[in-house]
Amino acid sequence: MYKQLILGISIATMFAFTAQSGELRFDGFPDLDSHLDKVIPVFEANNKDSKVSYQMNNHGDHHKRLTTNLATGAGAGDIVAVDIEYIGSFINSGGFENLSAPQYGAEQFKDLFVSYAWSQGKGTDGNQYGIPIDIGPGVMYYRRDSLAAVDANIDEVIKDWDSYIEYGRQLKKKNIHLIADAFDVANIIIRTTVKEGEGLYFDQNGNSLIRSPRFVNAFKLAKTIRDEGLDAQIGSWSNEWYDAFKDGSVATQLSGAWLLGHLQNWMAPDTAGLWGVSNLPDGIYGSWGGSFLAIPKQSKNKQEAWEFIKFLTTNKQTQIAALTNIGAFPVLTQTYSDPIFEQPLEFLGGQKGRLLFAHVAQRVPAVAPMKGDLIAADVVLNGALREVLNDGKDIESALKDAERMIKRRVK
Repeated sequence: MYKQLILGISIATMFAFTAQSGELRFDGFPDLDSHLDKVIPVFEANNKDSKVSYQMNNHGDHHKRLTTNLATGAGAGDIVAVDIEYIGSFINSGGFENLSAPQYGAEQFKDLFVSYAWSQGKGTDGNQYGIPIDIGPGVMYYRRDSLAAVDANIDEVIKDWDSYIEYGRQLKKKNIHLIADAFDVANIIIRTTVKEGEGLYFDQNGNSLIRSPRFVNAFKLAKTIRDEGLDAQIGSWSNEWYDAFKDGSVATQLSGAWLLGHLQNWMAPDTAGLWGVSNLPDGIYGSWGGSFLAIPKQSKNKQEAWEFIKFLTTNKQTQIAALTNIGAFPVLTQTYSDPIFEQPLEFLGGQKGRLLFAHVAQRVPAVAPMKGDLIAADVVLNGALREVLNDGKDIESALKDAERMIKRRVK
């Protein structure tokens, strides 16, 4: 979820962390390397005996390899990056250091972080295993020219899901699609309106939630959009998806704040000024993306790894550097008062979008990660939801079958 912007960081402005002698390896996925290229020299300059290297794989391969490394107890880096989609499964399967232990003392930093992201790094035993490094506040990007085409007001559009769909009906008359894929509407509803302390797919006792009203409503809304021909039926991260952003054939995109970096840097750079960003429809707050750092138990340089994690996550200047280097939104709440958040963003027509991102970030409810999250997400989103949208399967049957499959696979 990252694209590179360039920022030189003055060593004098950085907090000097003292690490013991050691060779550290960081395992992650692009575009974290673009950020590390900028900040590793700063860390090493303040920690003369420490050397840091990194090993990057594409997003999917990185997590597959990490699964094998943790299962075999060998091959993982001293520090590993983990996407939010995987963090619950990895934490609760073991293999990571308990960072709440006295030699680390992670709890002392708890109040520095966005609360929901900190909670997502906990295990079911209440201890901290993953430290958040960036987050994805959920927002809606919208085309200003599409609004003008039907004389609509963005506040009215996002008032609730009915008004959002009605906006789509008006756009259809102008041959403009409301959204690229109805899938994203269901996805964001599933990620939000979660009861405090519950998981996305399971309750605190590990019982399935996928036949609850949250899932039924999410599927119904997505199906309405698909049945009425309001979405373009274009999947994310395809050439058609990029083209839709460029030519204005799609009016909105529900996503994380991180999409801004992609849009302005390589997806649709020539559309600067045509975009705006708003809260999600229906007054909901949710997270769409985010990453964590963890120390595998197999690491031979655990204390040095902890110092580097603190440097990347609890240091205000390093967090702001990540925002400017690769568009990674900070988890450190003290950064939100920095003048950089007041800067008008040219790509968004001069809107101060980062203030909205910060507003959303501090209102997202905590969602407890569960061991079976990865399996459930695959079954529900890539299975049941696709069957409903693409094959016309009945919603109740799709969710019932998905629940049965999840129970079997999680066991």
